[in-house]
Amino acid sequence: MNTSIEVTGLSKTFTLHQHHGLVLNVLSALSFSVNAGECLVLNGPSGAGKSTLLRTLYGNYLAAGGSIRVRHDGSWLELVGAEPREVLGVRQRTLGYVSQFLRVIPRVATLDVVMEPALARGWSKPQAQARAEALLSRLNIPERLWQLAPGTFSGGEQQRVNIACGFMVEWPVLLLDEPTASLDERNRQVVLALIDEAKAAGSAVIGIFHDRQACEAVADRWLDMSEQELSA
Repeated sequence: MNTSIEVTGLSKTFTLHQHHGLVLNVLSALSFSVNAGECLVLNGPSGAGKSTLLRTLYGNYLAAGGSIRVRHDGSWLELVGAEPREVLGVRQRTLGYVSQFLRVIPRVATLDVVMEPALARGWSKPQAQARAEALLSRLNIPERLWQLAPGTFSGGEQQRVNIACGFMVEWPVLLLDEPTASLDERNRQVVLALIDEAKAAGSAVIGIFHDRQACEAVADRWLDMSEQELSA
């Protein structure tokens, strides 16, 4: 299998300036790789650093040390220390991220929010709109809401819009932070199907799931964050 992302000796610290500069070692010498079409599930108790790892991989947090290499535009790119323009290119074409929270520009219609990742890739508007409408329908967002800003929606509806954005285009590497949290069974099954489709299309998926059934449905391997040792 082709490796899509490779992490070696990754560490992340936080300095608590309000506590006399206390340094917390959240990630320490973490190493793993994920192949195309494979899902690695992050496992461990709350506070083990699972979400911190995803945010560090995405570049929201700066790594304290180590290496994060992704296969980007046909060659390997080191993300630790990468230039901002390189990170932006990776986020546009290689590295997708579905966080727990929807962050959008106020007053932009839901349909436009979901279409944006495809338009940024150069899709035509009719092609992007057709894909966005299909995803919103699958995720049970009523058509009457598509022209409204998602900031006015319920928490569950916002989560499903966020998921639609994340699955709008294919990603070589896809980071998922609790995508099935708080969803009812019907919508949970839709998200699991979308993950399976992404894997079949060649995405390397790294995910956090607190739902054991969801974990078992999509996981190919597990990373035990409590011990930071990769288990098969």
